Amino acid sequence: QVHIVESGGGLVQTGGSLRLTCAASGDTVCISLMGWYRQPPGKERDMLASTMVAAITSGGTTYYGDSMKGRFTISRDNGKNTAYLQMNSLKPEDTAVYYCHTYSDQCEDNWGKGTLVTVDS
Repeated sequence: QVHIVESGGGLVQTGGSLRLTCAASGDTVCISLMGWYRQPPGKERDMLASTMVAAITSGGTTYYGDSMKGRFTISRDNGKNTAYLQMNSLKPEDTAVYYCHTYSDQCEDNWGKGTLVTVDS
Protein backbone atom coordinates (compact mmCIF):
# COMPACT_ATOMS: atom_id res chain seq x y z
CA GLN A 1 0.00 0.00 0.00
CA VAL A 2 1.19 3.49 -0.87
CA HIS A 3 0.14 6.76 0.70
CA ILE A 4 0.32 9.76 -1.61
CA VAL A 5 0.26 13.45 -0.78
CA GLU A 6 0.16 16.10 -3.50
CA SER A 7 0.99 19.75 -3.01
CA GLY A 8 1.76 22.86 -5.00
CA GLY A 9 -1.54 23.64 -6.66
CA GLY A 10 -3.04 27.09 -6.66
CA LEU A 11 -4.12 30.06 -8.72
CA VAL A 12 -1.83 31.39 -11.41
CA GLN A 13 -2.24 33.74 -14.34
CA THR A 14 -1.95 32.69 -17.95
CA GLY A 15 1.68 32.22 -18.86
CA GLY A 16 2.71 31.59 -15.28
CA SER A 17 4.33 28.58 -13.68
CA LEU A 18 3.62 26.15 -10.88
CA ARG A 19 5.49 23.19 -9.45
CA LEU A 20 3.52 20.25 -8.12
CA THR A 21 4.98 17.78 -5.68
CA CYS A 22 3.90 14.17 -5.14
CA ALA A 23 5.28 12.53 -2.01
CA ALA A 24 4.72 8.78 -1.84
CA SER A 25 5.32 6.59 1.19
CA GLY A 26 4.96 2.88 1.71
CA ASP A 27 6.21 -0.16 -0.13
CA THR A 28 8.70 1.04 -2.72
CA VAL A 29 8.07 -2.03 -4.88
CA CYS A 30 4.70 -0.40 -5.59
CA ILE A 31 6.25 2.86 -6.79
CA SER A 32 7.81 1.76 -10.05
CA LEU A 33 6.03 4.43 -12.06
CA MET A 34 4.95 7.82 -10.74
CA GLY A 35 2.77 10.13 -12.74
CA TRP A 36 0.14 12.79 -12.94
CA TYR A 37 -3.34 12.74 -14.38
CA ARG A 38 -5.72 15.65 -14.51
CA GLN A 39 -9.46 16.06 -14.61
CA PRO A 40 -11.74 19.10 -14.82
CA PRO A 41 -12.79 20.25 -11.35
CA GLY A 42 -16.18 19.51 -9.91
CA LYS A 43 -16.37 15.75 -10.25
CA GLU A 44 -14.97 12.78 -8.43
CA ARG A 45 -11.87 11.25 -9.92
CA ASP A 46 -12.82 9.16 -12.91
CA MET A 47 -10.20 7.34 -14.92
CA LEU A 48 -12.28 7.66 -18.07
CA ALA A 49 -12.52 11.42 -17.66
CA SER A 50 -8.86 11.91 -16.78
CA THR A 51 -6.01 12.91 -19.05
CA MET A 52 -2.51 11.61 -18.58
CA VAL A 53 -0.23 14.56 -17.95
CA ALA A 54 3.16 13.00 -17.39
CA ALA A 55 4.81 9.94 -15.90
CA ILE A 56 8.29 8.83 -14.96
CA THR A 57 9.78 5.44 -14.23
CA SER A 58 12.24 4.71 -11.43
CA GLY A 59 14.91 4.62 -14.13
CA GLY A 60 14.06 8.13 -15.32
CA THR A 61 12.17 7.41 -18.53
CA THR A 62 9.50 10.06 -19.01
CA TYR A 63 6.18 10.18 -20.82
CA TYR A 64 4.01 13.21 -21.57
CA GLY A 65 0.54 13.93 -22.82
CA ASP A 66 0.60 15.60 -26.22
CA SER A 67 -0.56 19.03 -25.05
CA MET A 68 1.99 19.12 -22.24
CA LYS A 69 5.14 18.42 -24.25
CA GLY A 70 7.54 21.33 -24.15
CA ARG A 71 5.71 23.07 -21.30
CA PHE A 72 5.71 20.51 -18.48
CA THR A 73 8.65 18.63 -17.03
CA ILE A 74 8.41 15.69 -14.67
CA SER A 75 11.28 14.67 -12.44
CA ARG A 76 11.79 12.31 -9.57
CA ASP A 77 13.86 11.81 -6.46
CA ASN A 78 13.90 8.05 -5.88
CA GLY A 79 15.52 8.42 -2.48
CA LYS A 80 12.53 10.44 -1.32
CA ASN A 81 9.90 8.63 -3.43
CA THR A 82 8.87 12.06 -4.60
CA ALA A 83 7.94 13.26 -8.07
CA TYR A 84 7.78 16.82 -9.26
CA LEU A 85 5.83 18.37 -12.09
CA GLN A 86 7.14 21.71 -13.29
CA MET A 87 4.45 23.44 -15.31
CA ASN A 88 5.36 26.45 -17.40
CA SER A 89 3.45 28.62 -19.88
CA LEU A 90 0.21 27.67 -18.24
CA LYS A 91 -3.03 28.15 -20.14
CA PRO A 92 -6.64 28.40 -18.94
CA GLU A 93 -7.26 24.95 -20.40
CA ASP A 94 -4.71 23.55 -17.93
CA THR A 95 -7.19 24.30 -15.14
CA ALA A 96 -7.93 20.96 -13.50
CA VAL A 97 -7.50 18.81 -10.45
CA TYR A 98 -4.13 17.11 -10.76
CA TYR A 99 -3.85 13.63 -9.28
CA CYS A 100 -0.64 11.81 -8.52
CA HIS A 101 -0.60 8.14 -9.39
CA THR A 102 1.79 5.33 -8.63
CA TYR A 103 1.93 2.07 -10.54
CA SER A 104 3.73 -1.22 -10.37
CA ASP A 105 2.88 -4.56 -11.96
CA GLN A 106 3.25 -6.07 -8.49
CA CYS A 107 0.69 -3.87 -6.71
CA GLU A 108 -2.62 -2.15 -7.08
CA ASP A 109 -2.62 1.39 -8.42
CA ASN A 110 -2.56 4.15 -5.83
CA TRP A 111 -3.91 7.67 -6.12
CA GLY A 112 -3.61 10.88 -4.19
CA LYS A 113 -6.55 13.11 -3.33
CA GLY A 114 -5.61 15.69 -5.92
CA THR A 115 -4.50 19.29 -5.98
CA LEU A 116 -6.39 22.03 -7.81
CA VAL A 117 -4.64 24.15 -10.41
CA THR A 118 -6.53 27.20 -11.65
CA VAL A 119 -5.16 29.28 -14.51
CA ASP A 120 -6.80 32.67 -14.68
CA SER A 121 -7.15 34.30 -18.07
